[in-house]
Amino acid sequence: MSTGILAPDPSATRVVVVGGGPGGYEAALVARRLGADVTVVEQHGVGGAAVLTDVVPSKTLIATAEWMTIADRASELGIRSATSGGDTRHHIDIAAVNTRVKALAAAQSADIRARLEREGVRVVQGRGRLDGPSVVVVEAPSGIPDERLDADVVLVATGARPRELAEARPDGERIFTWMQLYELTALPEHLVVVGSGVTGAEFAGAYTSLGARVTLVSSRDRVLPGEDADAAALIEDVFRARGMSVLSRSRAAGARRTADGVVVTLVDGREVEGSHVLFAVGSIPTTHGLGLEDAGVRLTPSGHIEVDKVSRTTARGVYAAGDVTGVLPLASVAATQGRIAMSHALGDAVTPLSLRGVSANIFTAPEIATVGYSEARLQQEGVRYVVSSLPIARNARAKMLGVREGFVKIFAQQGSGTVLGAVLVGPRASESVFPLTLAIAHRMTVDQVAEASTVYPSMSGTIAEVARMLHQRTTD
Repeated sequence: MSTGILAPDPSATRVVVVGGGPGGYEAALVARRLGADVTVVEQHGVGGAAVLTDVVPSKTLIATAEWMTIADRASELGIRSATSGGDTRHHIDIAAVNTRVKALAAAQSADIRARLEREGVRVVQGRGRLDGPSVVVVEAPSGIPDERLDADVVLVATGARPRELAEARPDGERIFTWMQLYELTALPEHLVVVGSGVTGAEFAGAYTSLGARVTLVSSRDRVLPGEDADAAALIEDVFRARGMSVLSRSRAAGARRTADGVVVTLVDGREVEGSHVLFAVGSIPTTHGLGLEDAGVRLTPSGHIEVDKVSRTTARGVYAAGDVTGVLPLASVAATQGRIAMSHALGDAVTPLSLRGVSANIFTAPEIATVGYSEARLQQEGVRYVVSSLPIARNARAKMLGVREGFVKIFAQQGSGTVLGAVLVGPRASESVFPLTLAIAHRMTVDQVAEASTVYPSMSGTIAEVARMLHQRTTD
């Protein structure tokens, strides 16, 4: 009986993918469709950290926190609790939440593995390392002999891991990285979050909504220092209004456990006591011990793999994709790099990677979605641009939903009106940004965006309204 899996042609190009995250499994699917004999080597589970310990779990947790944020607005909308007297606030069973988080991640991993196998991709469990540019050695689990895989093309997509401080080694009980939080069985009484970048802000916001007391330790002047200044200021105001303590210009030196909690030590000598601490202080590319440099693969000073716009490394036949390259730490970019790599390696038509039209989202509440050039970059490069924005509180749909925080901001080229970039802050901004992503990808003008019909009432109506505001300004 046919299994539906195509047997590889013995003369087919042999592709070995080291790492089964988005960059790896998307590359494997493209390579298989182009007729290659494909093997994916993954140490921990198909989907990699993005599916098992990072993107999928964190956004599942955040989705639960979002329901709590919505529930907090219920009374404003005329919804009354049936409980009479006492505390009517919803409460979180974090053990149940984390059980669901891990189950969902495992199911997603299983779905991806099944898809690969249906397409005829061989999946091998183990740690892959290069033995020269055309051989991958699979260090298998204990008791299983290592396997050598000859390859015509190798793609390295091993991702990155959380950076740790020497004076704050994570133990998974009181001191955590973002990969370890899903073992909690009780909501932290007081969670200290060190790091106010995207990961720190997302977790700090989520645990505040879940009902924990949160202190966010930021080494910079504000949270989300790399993001649009107006968006970051709004999020910090929301954090504070919800009861979060934000310590600006406060760099952590380390952390130690106490009898029933932790103490975080700051560089200036201050101490912050809490029940648990999460360190979100960046990541380190997973390149050590992979035999890369011996195979001729050049690394950057930060330890990332150096690649060009079609994902080639400095070693012939060796490509790389995802966080291990340091290009842009987004699962969508990793997947794009992997697809480009295989198309290039196997002779298919290929468009080199461009980050101009890449949209990104920060899953705080409200969300922050961005696409195209930021205002800081436009100013840095001396681009002649105009900008308009509107608060979403003016939007009829937002009023109906009780939404007050957020805005839409669009940057356009002076004269031509071409859309250069945008910032959206509001609920489901990750969904609303797509029209502006299309506008930038296809070099549309603000007039073309404004002329497109929008549903009334809808949150997207504000996008068209901001575009209409820019009509006259672009030609002045």
